[in-house]
Amino acid sequence: MTIFPAIDLKDGKAVRLSKGLMESAKIYSDEPWELVKSFEAMGAEWVHLVDLNGAFAGEPVNHDQIVKIRANCSVKLELGGGIRDEATIKRYLEMGIDRVILGSIAVKDPEFVKAMAAKYPVVVGIDAIDGYVAVEGWGEVSEMKATDLARAYADAGVEAIICTDVGRDGMLTGVNVNFTLDVARASGIATIASGGVKDMSDIVALKATGEITGVIVGKAYYEGTIDLKAALAN
Repeated sequence: MTIFPAIDLKDGKAVRLSKGLMESAKIYSDEPWELVKSFEAMGAEWVHLVDLNGAFAGEPVNHDQIVKIRANCSVKLELGGGIRDEATIKRYLEMGIDRVILGSIAVKDPEFVKAMAAKYPVVVGIDAIDGYVAVEGWGEVSEMKATDLARAYADAGVEAIICTDVGRDGMLTGVNVNFTLDVARASGIATIASGGVKDMSDIVALKATGEITGVIVGKAYYEGTIDLKAALAN
């Protein structure tokens, strides 16, 4: 199971939110690339990046920091937040981003996402509040169930699905294993858990399912409730 250390970018800084609320942002670094470099040194294969401003604006915002991260680090990078068109996908991939995460657009225009997945390395981000898909930086909740959206991408050629339980995100309350399993079984493709990871017990529980292929670790690392280097070594 792959562990993805996470960095959320807001106003050029590395932050973490609670329940996706922008006003809850806590700054952890003024130089996000240095954090990525530290994850690389710990043995991370991938780092998960989100352009938070971009997620709300519907277009890339933290471009300069993303360029700086890529220029200074060799770890694989996946990036989401405000990616709504092919031009943006191509620009990020040409910058050296290894794969892009499509979230809101995956709900609103699935045919576009499937077309992109046939041409580029694409991950679908499914963010849910009480089981229903949240979009536009989690500012809106749709009428679609997360499992139904996952099922729609079962044979779409996407590399993976990242599913986030928004209510747990950044709260250190423990990952929602059952929700992640439901999404994984609905899609039948690689599924990455996100939201609420607290400590090694979450990693152990996810790994024990044998069906979840990855987990995103954010605030647990920043607040010191998990030994990320040890987790990456297991």
